[in-house]
Amino acid sequence: MPPHPPTVPAYEGRPLPRPDEEVVDQGLAFDIGTLMSRRRLLGLFGIGAATVGLAACGSGSSSAAGSSSSSSSSAAAAAGEIPDETAGPYPGDGSNGPDVLEQSGVVRSDIRSSFGEYSGTAEGVPMTLRLTVTDLANGGVPFAGAAVYVWHCTREGGYSLYSEGITDQNYLRGVQVAGSDGTVTFTSVFPACYDGRWPHVHVEVYPDQTSITDSTNAVATTQVALPQDVCEAVYATAGYEASVANLARVSLDGDNVFGDDGGASQLATVTGDVSGGYTVALTAGVDTTTTPTGGGAAPGGDGAPSGAPPGGPGGTRPSPPA
Repeated sequence: MPPHPPTVPAYEGRPLPRPDEEVVDQGLAFDIGTLMSRRRLLGLFGIGAATVGLAACGSGSSSAAGSSSSSSSSAAAAAGEIPDETAGPYPGDGSNGPDVLEQSGVVRSDIRSSFGEYSGTAEGVPMTLRLTVTDLANGGVPFAGAAVYVWHCTREGGYSLYSEGITDQNYLRGVQVAGSDGTVTFTSVFPACYDGRWPHVHVEVYPDQTSITDSTNAVATTQVALPQDVCEAVYATAGYEASVANLARVSLDGDNVFGDDGGASQLATVTGDVSGGYTVALTAGVDTTTTPTGGGAAPGGDGAPSGAPPGGPGGTRPSPPA
């Protein structure tokens, strides 16, 4: 008898495209196929297919595209929770040295300038960051009252409070509290691409403003990926010269944070241009009934390039404040 062909692992009757990996790591196309199969099955039992509708990848239904908050919430609920990611080695939330969240003035919308005892302003192409947070534990309604902390690198690739030359700055860090529509908006500058990472913005979500003084209270820690075409346009401008070569050496699929799915649910929708600035938008579903698996600030956890000093691109970490 001829030898039997090797058995290919399958799930719900469909061969796994990545047989050596778990079902949850089979990629976006396989996940969509699974959801669509379940959608058809639910239809046989008379359950509305809309209850398992698929959300567009990224935030195509974000406020930047003119959608209502209800449609954005429905999409986020269907898409599931935003992936938990590392906070990286430069969070400034007290988990790795400096704690900007303990400082008066951190709740602000314009994060381009330092505040408190520091002074200085970060330069770069203007960027408006608009994040809409939905409460998946309550059916995907807007997460009103959630406190959202964001931070990102400068156009040179350094992080305030950590990187050489800017340890005495706390710009490009700030908190906003979501209104009734679950949306927070920050005025900032477009971040660089530093060696070893795809361009990104860090995000921590807290249940309310009083919770931000302890980083362990975060109900979600994630990162926002920036589209390649927009990055290329920005990096062609003065001040971003180093980002051109760095971007050419990385990819979304190869990034150690976004690479598992190419940033499918974390890739922002961006509108605007270099001269007038860009609006970066993303909807993030947060489920307070699940245990957060992201966060953490061990040096190198952000995918910092091998050999980079622990204080960030080109920097050293300051001692924790007394």
